[in-house]
Amino acid sequence: MSLARRRLSPEASRDMAIEAARALLLEAGPQAVTLKAVAARIGRTHANLLHHFGSAEGLQRALMAHLADGIAATIAAAVARAHATDHDPREIVDLTFDAFGREGAGALASWMILSGNRNALDPILEAIQRLVDRLVADHQFDSAKLHEETLMLVLMALGDSLLGAPMASALGLPRGTARALAARLLAAARDELEKAGV
Repeated sequence: MSLARRRLSPEASRDMAIEAARALLLEAGPQAVTLKAVAARIGRTHANLLHHFGSAEGLQRALMAHLADGIAATIAAAVARAHATDHDPREIVDLTFDAFGREGAGALASWMILSGNRNALDPILEAIQRLVDRLVADHQFDSAKLHEETLMLVLMALGDSLLGAPMASALGLPRGTARALAARLLAAARDELEKAGV
């Protein structure tokens, strides 16, 4: 191991650990995100990661915060594009569903909750709340409607990340049915606002 690698700043070392944790999450699932596995992946000691995160739960929480911030930033950009043009809300649906599914946030949140970490969703809930507050302020969206749409979209995306494939299969529906339903609901809500002159 090089001296430069050993002399990473605390922030750089922490970021490297979070990226390794994210890779493990995507490769092997949330149960693979342990201090030992991340330490081995980045060539650090278990003690070094304990110093940065305090526990495996702390590492998982930091990973969830990292995922949540990325999700919120991506969705905010899509909402801004959709608001500026006559844009299909499907992009927002796809980004949200992908964040919970392909990016692993749904599996990680569920794993943490089932493992006894009741505060597992705090980072993602806080990021979503900041996003909604910013959208209301920046675009003068109807706050109550946006809260309802956000609740619907996040719950559908989380549920789809956990049960979407088997449920669609059991019901004889195409895999993307939940996404299509969410897009239709968002489009209907947008049409309702346009009719109301908002």
